[in-house]
Order: sequence, then structure tokens, then C-alpha cells
Amino acid sequence: MNEFIPDQINDWDLLLDKYFHYLETERTYSSYTLSSYGNDLKQFYQFLNQNYDLNKISPDQITKQMLRGYLGHLRKETYLATSINRKIACLKSFFNYLFSQKLISNNPASGLFSLKTEKKVPQTINYENIKQALALPDTNSAIGLRDQAIIELFYGTGIRLGELSNLKLNNLDFFNGLVKVSGKGSKERLVPLGEMAIRSLKKYLDVRSELLKKTIIKDVSALFLNKYGKPLSRRGIQRRVAKYLQFVSIGGTNPHILRHSFATHLLNEGADLIAVKELLGHSSLSTTQVYTHVSTERLKKIYQQAHPRADSDQKSS
Repeated sequence: MNEFIPDQINDWDLLLDKYFHYLETERTYSSYTLSSYGNDLKQFYQFLNQNYDLNKISPDQITKQMLRGYLGHLRKETYLATSINRKIACLKSFFNYLFSQKLISNNPASGLFSLKTEKKVPQTINYENIKQALALPDTNSAIGLRDQAIIELFYGTGIRLGELSNLKLNNLDFFNGLVKVSGKGSKERLVPLGEMAIRSLKKYLDVRSELLKKTIIKDVSALFLNKYGKPLSRRGIQRRVAKYLQFVSIGGTNPHILRHSFATHLLNEGADLIAVKELLGHSSLSTTQVYTHVSTERLKKIYQQAHPRADSDQKSS
């Protein structure tokens, strides 16, 4: 490892280029994460420039007090704890990288800790409402069959929005009933495809060529296409799913509500927590455990309704 060389730390742009190259090539972060980190660092630089004049300081002159001042500024701006924690993670990642490369002599982010946040119970949709949503697309059109396949895939596999938007044709394995998913950090996993999802996907693939005719690009590997024959964007998927969920869901229209429902329904039916963790692509079991709260509440209701000693009047008699 090279010794600390202070002459290398005065060019912020150069350091940023090196840092994002590292995130993209070695950490294999997604374009979405890279964009989020870029926005967070830009906001941090704006704060530094307004309060300390960014042209007169180098990264090695950043102190813990400066970082705490920035976080205090975010609290005054009424940012949610979850948003501040993401910015803290970004700062820690950036300064950890600079310190590990000996581009700074001290790591000012080493003493930063995430704020405590209240774990929210994920919003879900019951199975009857999901069936209603699946019946809404016009299956006489290629767009309708595509939309139905998207909803089936979200609920049938529990994959993330970004994962679904990045799916390619060759990710599908109908013979073995699997789909290869590239998750966070480009970690790949195989997720089972149910019969209903396979059936819906095959119907869409039968008419996918109708959409492909509308573009001059004939070798489009993306699984889901828009009406112009180009890959359907992340935002486009969100809009299409929201179009149908607005009629059946009071908890929200984000596609991740289908992911939450997938996990909750599996646990309600007795699925193993570790198995659900693997299906969801979570790196930590604690992340998956948030879904057990929903299942526990359901068990409590069943107990109150069914157990002869659950009723307080019965107990006192």
C-alpha cells in the first residue's frame, strides 16, 4: 500500500472519479445506487461550499465536526431519519475509501453512527385483491399481456423493481422453472417461477415480437419492452403497476407492495424464514424479520378467535 501522499488530495473531481470507478468495478454497485450516492455527495459538497469554501479545503481537512454540522443541517431541514442514514452510509463509504487508499491521513467519518429508526410494518395486499389486479390488464393486447406478466412476476417471485427492470430474455429458464436475478451488488440468485407466472410470461413472449416491430433495433435482449419496442424503464414499470394497483390497494401502488405481500403470504403459510430471506435476496436475516410482525399479528387474531381461553370473559368465569 502506498504511503500517504497529500499532493494527491486537492482535486475533488479526480477523487470522485476514482471513488465511483471503485464502486462500479470492484463493488459492482448498480447504476441506481451510484446515482443516489452521487446526489448525496453533491449535496454534501454544496454544504461545504456554502460554509467553508470548497476551493480552499481538501478532503484531508474535513473534520468530524464538519460532518456533524452537516448532519445537524439535515435535521434542521426536517429530513427523515431513513434519508439521513442513507447519507451517513454514503459519507462513511466515501471517506473509508479515501482512508483505505491513504488519500487522507485521518477518517472523519469513523465516528458517525446511524440514527435509530422505527421499523415500519410493510404494507401488503391480500390475495383476493392481487387476483383482482391481475384481471385488470387487457389480455387482448400485447401491452396488457406484458402488464399482467409483470404483476405475476412481482408477486410470484418477490423480486425488486430494479431486478425486474434489468431482466433479460436469457434469465428465464422455463424447463427448470427458474429465473436468474441480479440483485444488489450484482449478486445473482435463482428464484423459482410458479406455474401461473410461467403461463403469463409465455403468453407475453408470444406477442413480444409485435412490440419489437416498432423499433429498428432488432436485437433487444430486455425481457419487457415499451410500446416503442425499447426496454421498459424502471419508471415505466412503476407507472404501469400503479395503474392497476390503484383500484385494489389502499396501502400504496409501489410495485414493492407486491414484494412485501409475497414474503408475508409465504410466512403466513408456514414458510421457513431463512428460505424467504434467500428468495428475497436479503443479506441479513434481520431485514427479513420485519415480515414476521405481520404474520404474528395474524396469529394473534386467529388465537383470539379460536382459543377457548383467549376471551377475557371466559377466563374470569
